[in-house]
Amino acid sequence: MKKIEVLGTGCPKCVKLANAVCQAADELGLEYELEKVTDIKAIVGRGVMMTPALAVDGKVKVVGRVPDLDELKTLIG
Repeated sequence: MKKIEVLGTGCPKCVKLANAVCQAADELGLEYELEKVTDIKAIVGRGVMMTPALAVDGKVKVVGRVPDLDELKTLIG
């Protein structure tokens, strides 16, 4: 099972990223757990200075943008 985290405060881009991640994972047929990390200290503690950010299995993959669906599939697949 993949652990996917969306790091951000809940802004519209963070919501868009979370929705896109779910769509990509569902289309790939992945078993995954999505966690939304909203605590600023936890986000900065991961080295993230811009949101939204995406982490897969503990590794930050994207910072400060919402990738398109194809890129998301590559990142989480």
